[in-house]
Order: sequence, then structure tokens, then C-alpha cells
Amino acid sequence: MDMDTIAAVATPMGEGGIAVIRISGPDAIPIVDKVYKGKHSLSAVDTHTIHYGMLIDPKNGERVEEVLVSVMKAPRTFTREDVVEVNCHGGFISVQRVLDLLLENGARLAEPGEFTKRAFLNGRIDLAQAEAVIDLIRSKTDRAMKVALSQVEGKLSTLIRSLRQNLLEAMAHIEVTLDYPEHDVEEVTQNLLLTKCKEVEQEIGRLLQTAQQGKILREGLSTAIVGRPNVGKSSLLNSLVQEEKAIVTEIAGTTRDVIEEYVNVRGVPLRLVDTAGIRETDDLVERIGVDKSRKILKEADLVLLVLNYNEPLHEDDYQLFEMVKGLQVIVIINKTDLPQKLELEEVQRRFAGHPIVMTSAKDQTGIDRLEEAIARLFFSGQVQQDDYTYVSNARHIHLLRQARQAIVDAKNGIEQQMPIDMVQIDIKRAWELLGEVIGESVGEDLIDQIFSQFCLGK
Repeated sequence: MDMDTIAAVATPMGEGGIAVIRISGPDAIPIVDKVYKGKHSLSAVDTHTIHYGMLIDPKNGERVEEVLVSVMKAPRTFTREDVVEVNCHGGFISVQRVLDLLLENGARLAEPGEFTKRAFLNGRIDLAQAEAVIDLIRSKTDRAMKVALSQVEGKLSTLIRSLRQNLLEAMAHIEVTLDYPEHDVEEVTQNLLLTKCKEVEQEIGRLLQTAQQGKILREGLSTAIVGRPNVGKSSLLNSLVQEEKAIVTEIAGTTRDVIEEYVNVRGVPLRLVDTAGIRETDDLVERIGVDKSRKILKEADLVLLVLNYNEPLHEDDYQLFEMVKGLQVIVIINKTDLPQKLELEEVQRRFAGHPIVMTSAKDQTGIDRLEEAIARLFFSGQVQQDDYTYVSNARHIHLLRQARQAIVDAKNGIEQQMPIDMVQIDIKRAWELLGEVIGESVGEDLIDQIFSQFCLGK
């Protein structure tokens, strides 16, 4: 890679108390020194210290900004290069003027994710840790953040390295067997290989069991709130979000478009989608909303089916029952503050095995039970709450599945007494696939693709 010096704004653009411009590379300190005026030259100060001063445009001597400058010298930095962080006043103009000044004096504007990419290429972190950085930034719940932080700290990477070491030891035994056939150790080698393959397969299987939960924590659970008009879908959305996001009236068909909102339910991030009431209608605008609702229903990870406690089952309800067959459904019987007219026994018969929750969005009762049902549905006893070694990245999941299959192939080969050098091919394949997870065997194109997803300045 080009070992030039890069700069970018590391904080979100907009008005704020401070903004941070990050500079990294061999000339980071000299470049900032060109424009900095303070008590001491930055090249003479100790590492990991912060200094007050002014930024001056060397072309005309104009004062550009009042700043605090942090100096961090290699290798004890995020990128393992010299890093300077300029803290200036937050605001579009002030930040842009500081960044322009640094670019005019020798820095290059960083590409998206280039600071983290340099940390990876310089050996500060591995690829799995680097990918977890973006998960950490995008975390929407405490649990999602703990999972990402666990991966940033290297817990997943440590586990992957341990599995690779097991496979490396297995391949070493194979080499000994092939190089010294006169010692007749093939039977011992086969037993050892079978043991190691079973251990690695079990551990990969355990990781893959966390894939669904990890993916939910990373991307959020796409949750469709469906029901016929005027059953209280929008009221339910407002109760979960704890804000008046959707218009609520007694007029059927008030919601004509899709309303989306993220909400944290017991550590589970939900992407709630309040849909138009599904019914047959002659209203063109409402019909478009109903068509959107049907499409969203097919793509949802979770369906919250809302029924009205105060009305008997309608033909539109029965159509919805058919539409949600085979989906992950929680039935919500709303408006329990009103007299019962709904045939509860029929609902319980049709949705046996699915959670059924009684609520009154008006009185705010039953919402806690609904939240508990959602959390229990996706995180009930499958992973200990203090175990944050989840697999959440789609690339990691794909590679782990391939690695497990390679181990299964190797195990089958051993049991069928195939030549040991043929078994080695599958074990080496698994070893290489696990290496791709942490970036020890990965192509430049993939690295560029991964880091292009990062924001500028990270």
C-alpha cells in the first residue's frame, strides 16, 4: 500500500461542540506542524499528549482555528503509524477550513475505512476485528454493542486461531506419516485425525448455532405489524417506540403507506414496519398501501398479527391467517379494554404453538408481555446471555459453513479408510477457509470491498 499520509473528519458533520480531524501516516506530525502555532513544536512533544494552539495558514498568516491537538507516535496507535487528531469547533465551515488546510499542506483525503484498513495491514487487528468495528458503530442495542465489542477485542479471532492450530497439528501428523512410512504410525494418525476433526466440527457447529441470533443483533429483526384496518396496529407501534410516530384515528384505513422505525426490545433490535390494514378496497391509494403490506409480510423475519378483541373474526382475518402460515408469528389480541366479541377458542386453535398476547394499546397493558414474548422467541436459552462470541457477519457464516463441510468430508474419508494424503486435502481446505475469516488468507479485492463499506474517517 502507499505509505502516504491521510486525513479525514472522524466525527459526524454538522453543528456540535467539537469536531475531530484525524491524520495518520509518516508525515502526520510534520504536516500539522506546518500550520500549528503553540507553546511547543509538535515534533518535539512527548507521545500521547494534547496541546493547545492555533492553526495558521502559512500562505498568508491568517488564523484559521483555535484547536487542541493530540499527538500519538507509532507504533502505539490505532494504525501503528504516527497519528495526530485535531480537535476544533464543530460546524460545517470550521471543520472544512481545517481539513482543507491540512490537505493543502501535504495530506491526502482518506478513503472510506482507510484508517481501519491500515490498522489491519499493519497487523494491529485482524480482518474479523476490523469488520466488527463497523458493527460497533452501527449497533442499535446494548447486546449488539457487546457482541461487536467482543469481536473487536478478538474473542472470535482467538477461537478461530485455536481451531486452525488444531488443524495445523493434524496436518503435521499427516506429514510425519507420509515422510516416515516405515514407522507404521498410520493407525495412530487416523485416530488422532478423527478426534481433532470431531472437535473442530463441534466447535464450528456451536458457532453456527449463534448465527441466527448474531445476524439479528447485527442487522435487526424485520418485523411486520399486520392486521385488518382499525385493529390498533399504529397504536401498538407507538407503544413500542414510546413516541407518537403513526397517526391514530377511529377511521379505518388511516395508515395508507408503510411506516418504519427501529426499537430496542429487551436487547433485540426490531425494524418495526407498520403496514396498511390488509383488506379488499376500491380506494386506489389504500390499495397501493395494501399491496406494499403483502410484499413486506413475505419478507418479514417476524409477524405481529393484530386482532380486535371487540369484534368477531372477519373474512379479512381468515385471509390473513392463510397469508401468515409457515411464518414466525406472534398473535396480539388488542383492545382488551373493550367487551369481548372475538372467538378466542378459534384463534387459539389456529395458532397453537405460537405466542398469543393480550394487550390494550389504549391502556398500555400487555406491552411488557409482548416484549418478553419477542425476546423469548429469538433468544430463549440458545446462548448464554454473558457469552458474546456470536457469529453475525454473513461472510463469516458462509466461510464457517464451508469449513465445517470440509471437516465432514475429511472425517468421512478417515472412516472410509481413504489414503491419508487425500484426507489432508480436505483438512487443509478447512484450515484455509478459517484463515479467510481472520484475513490470513484473503485477496486484495475482498479487502478493498470490505473496507469500502466503512464511513469516511474510520
